[in-house]
Amino acid sequence: MAETLGTDEKLARKLADLEAYFELANEGESVGEDLRAELAALRKEIDQLETSTLLGGEHDQLNAIVTLHPGAGGTESQDWAEMLLRMYRRWVEGRGFKFTLNDYQPGEEAGLKSATFTVTGDYAYGLLSGESGVHRLVRISPFDSNKRRHTSFASVFVSPEIGEDIEIEIKPEDLRTDTYRATGAGGQHINTTDSAVRITHLPTGTVVQCQNERSQHRNRDTAMKFLRSRLYELELRKRREATQKLEDSKGDIAFGSQIRSYVLHPYRLVKDHRTKVEMGNADAVLDGDLDPFIKTYLASRRAVAKSG
Repeated sequence: MAETLGTDEKLARKLADLEAYFELANEGESVGEDLRAELAALRKEIDQLETSTLLGGEHDQLNAIVTLHPGAGGTESQDWAEMLLRMYRRWVEGRGFKFTLNDYQPGEEAGLKSATFTVTGDYAYGLLSGESGVHRLVRISPFDSNKRRHTSFASVFVSPEIGEDIEIEIKPEDLRTDTYRATGAGGQHINTTDSAVRITHLPTGTVVQCQNERSQHRNRDTAMKFLRSRLYELELRKRREATQKLEDSKGDIAFGSQIRSYVLHPYRLVKDHRTKVEMGNADAVLDGDLDPFIKTYLASRRAVAKSG
């Protein structure tokens, strides 16, 4: 209730500011630029509020843990994964959420081999949950001297950051823990010892890693948090499959089953294959303008839930 009242008061203040600008404009003051900026900010806030009404899942309100992996194709796909990391970081910053890069494995020539980051903010998981899947890029390769068109793939996996109050049974004998030296973005100056931690859950093959802390112990604690969240998400998926309520768009994350295509040549277009939403300004999307895709996906998810 307090949060709702706070939102109402904030919107009321913004409307009052707009009325003041209109009055000044009517009096001949040069406030056009300020007025346009206030209107744009209000439109963005209202759109975000409309999106929040679509979030009613059991864990939608939690923080999100996001993992990126390039597909086959070496440098091309690794560079694409790096572009996705930047895209999501820009989206996170645009919403005023907190972005924490937990693990980063650089590519051999460019891009990344894997990255994991946490998004801290209200309903971060609910907003990003629809981003899980394979993302496809079509462009003229900057790494091809013949300037040929290439298609690259990268996968995104989003899980909720599960609190300690939710029990996930993890047997010590099911874990393999490896340590290594932190490298890459966020890691090159962290430590010169093997402080980074990689944990493999043998029964499921789930691998998590963390390197952003100086202490091996703290990296292990964070990696275990990631593992609990990943295993919980896997369990939720099994339950949905068992009850035949798994949405089509939340199916198996496999290369070739892309959820969204980003075409930069011979034309520029970003298209979501689940909701059919298209945006011609591909540069804006890659700069973090994901809300149209997120909002439409959440609306379609609600429609599927109601029809079920």
